Amino acid sequence: MSIFDRYAPFVQDFIYAHDWESLRSIQVAAGDAIFNTDENVLLTASTASGKTEAAFFPILTLFWENPPASIGALYIGPLKALINDQFVRLNDLCEEAEIPVWHWHGDVAASHKRRLLKHPSGILQITPESLEALLLHKHMAVPRLFCDLRFVVIDEVHSLLRGDRGGQTLCLIERLSRMAGVNPRRIGLSATIGDPERTGAFLSSGTGRGCIIPRFEEPRHVWRVSMEHFYVTGPQATERALERSDGTQEAELLAVERVGSEGTPPGLPGDASDTAFGGTRVPPSPSDAAGKGEAQAAMGEVDIPPVDEQSLLAPTDAAPRDADPGIGYIFERTRGHKCLVFSNSREEAEAVCTMLRSYCEANHEPDRFLIHHGNISSALRESAEDVMRDDERLDTTVTTATLELGIDIGRLERAFQIDAPFTVSSFLQRMGRTGRRDLPPEMHFVMREEQPEPRTTMPETIPWKLLQGIALVELYREEKWVEPPQLDRLPYSLLYHQTMAVLASTGELSPAELAQRVLTLSYFHRVTADDFRALLRHLLETDQLERTEAGGLIIGLAGERYTNSFKFYAVFQENEEFTVRSDSAELGTIVNPPPPGERIAIAGHCWVVEEVDWKRHLVFATQVKGRVPAYFGDCPGDINTHILERMRRVLAEHETYPYLLANARARLAQARRTAEISGAAARPLINLGGETWVLFPWLGSYAFLALERLLKIKCAGELGLKGLDASRPYFLQFKMKADEETFFQVVADEAARDFDPIELVYPGEVPYFDKYDELLPAELVRKGFAEGVLDIEGMRRRVQEWTDARL
Repeated sequence: MSIFDRYAPFVQDFIYAHDWESLRSIQVAAGDAIFNTDENVLLTASTASGKTEAAFFPILTLFWENPPASIGALYIGPLKALINDQFVRLNDLCEEAEIPVWHWHGDVAASHKRRLLKHPSGILQITPESLEALLLHKHMAVPRLFCDLRFVVIDEVHSLLRGDRGGQTLCLIERLSRMAGVNPRRIGLSATIGDPERTGAFLSSGTGRGCIIPRFEEPRHVWRVSMEHFYVTGPQATERALERSDGTQEAELLAVERVGSEGTPPGLPGDASDTAFGGTRVPPSPSDAAGKGEAQAAMGEVDIPPVDEQSLLAPTDAAPRDADPGIGYIFERTRGHKCLVFSNSREEAEAVCTMLRSYCEANHEPDRFLIHHGNISSALRESAEDVMRDDERLDTTVTTATLELGIDIGRLERAFQIDAPFTVSSFLQRMGRTGRRDLPPEMHFVMREEQPEPRTTMPETIPWKLLQGIALVELYREEKWVEPPQLDRLPYSLLYHQTMAVLASTGELSPAELAQRVLTLSYFHRVTADDFRALLRHLLETDQLERTEAGGLIIGLAGERYTNSFKFYAVFQENEEFTVRSDSAELGTIVNPPPPGERIAIAGHCWVVEEVDWKRHLVFATQVKGRVPAYFGDCPGDINTHILERMRRVLAEHETYPYLLANARARLAQARRTAEISGAAARPLINLGGETWVLFPWLGSYAFLALERLLKIKCAGELGLKGLDASRPYFLQFKMKADEETFFQVVADEAARDFDPIELVYPGEVPYFDKYDELLPAELVRKGFAEGVLDIEGMRRRVQEWTDARL
């Protein structure tokens, strides 16, 4: 029997009514997995490929054949807006089958929730935070609500794999299953997954089931991608043409064409298997990174035709004369189109939107720009979403990661990305929001850079964001690589949260009973009994918990301040602002301050953090010279080592990329010339003159951080190293008395030692990364950072590569 024939009659009627000529490959594969096995299922396919229908057509059929006696399916989505949108096209279908669809989040009316509590049935759509609140406040009702729960569908799985929110989701599903006495199948939906097998194992944690990851063919895709570069001031890269010493101008390399194997120069591949994308050789990667080749189900093969700016990005407006070149470029190419402009930070999004609106005002044009990010009110966000859904409106929305996910915002024509995102996954998600009327997805990168000053050192003249953008595109284009999930952290902040949540919902438990309920949750597999005892002792000492006369544990007075707040349901950090002061002057506010010794940018200058007062939300800083490094901590700046390695190849190779426009080509040519002269792409350590050195590790954020700390803590004395200035994760600049040979020998010796990871945490340092870290004992925060954040093994592999290369 075919999958279509297996569907319930009302599902077949729905397909006929929508004039579907055939089922998509993902729908056939999902139907086979759900109908014919009892395993969990992970569905990965491109945006708008029909994943929701692929999962729910079989589920609705099974419910029609054998109606559940309670809520039968739990749909967990990362955003309320996504929940509100996701079932629009299936609502009529469910209504016809008399399968109710319920919503449960903060914007849902109390009367709707009361009806569900009275008649639990059908499908419940919910966010992780609302599910936490449900287990906390409706603890006694859970068995009746979910006694026949058969499926848990987790949408946008990739968004839950970074940080504690995914761990919270797994903990909630396990807690609910235990309370209701059920073991529902889990179905994960995602467009971009690296290392699907590992993700499938994560999805199945604690179920005793395996995970089926259907493989299926998808059509070849065409991307419309362009990348342009702008200096914020001064002449552009094309005007700063490379001049030879004899006064002649170097020709611009536009293409590389390989001859057949008979005419191939010695040492170059001539076989067609060594070439891809119009004859450009794909060199082997120096790293066997996880995630390589594992995302092929997320999108088919990709073609990126050479960009024709005149036809693809012809201006439809003119920016004011003194406009910022990069922002003016976006302004001129968004009028008459429905677009998104992605920024990597809330602050930058606000600044860009303000500039674009000012250009409308200067031109006496109606405002055509909207803003959307996590710190504006829900009313403003929803207003922007309504405008985007209106096909008659051709507005442009400036946004951050909030619009990466699959919430319905209409059919968008094109997206602009200011600078490079930090992950391949983010790039794919953002570009996947575009493509209308069967046109290809369209993404245009706008790289902005300050003009180098005369005394700027060599590493600061490298266009890091341009290299990063090219690397992101090439890694997916060449390898179908997407970041693998990070699943081996030490989630002590989440451990605090789930400990308090379990105790708040049950009222009183003995320490042994509490440990049995919490430590057996699969996400805490790395947490030891000693860790948990240290946590409980600290919570008792700080009045988060209290002992009863019978020896049991209950929430203490200090703990109730947290568990009674609606903010307790979430484990992700709210953007709490810290006031920055220097002496008596107030400089402004920042979010998530780095620890003392790190640098920040505010009020147009660079400052080093002297002290952070977490209770009063104050940062004390001193002005210094220099530039601000990449983001610090668990934030969008977490870049994988494989991306840095591909950036190095971009700098070293002579390949051309069909999507680069004139300024970007010229800027890349300049960077390659600089790298060739200095050796930046070939040698990790370069002398900049005298005792000044620069180190290019080509490591991801947390391996880079481990190397930086190894140098400061374990190598500095022997090397005579001082003034280390890190621009994470790109380079480290420092003064050093030792020579190059001594540097590599000392670093290799120290990296090879069997030291305790805690030795790479500064004395007295308590590095807060996650929401509840400040409520934990300092020993757990330090251990979590040393063993769960720092990538010491990644750092050691790189140091060993340096040693091997010098033999």
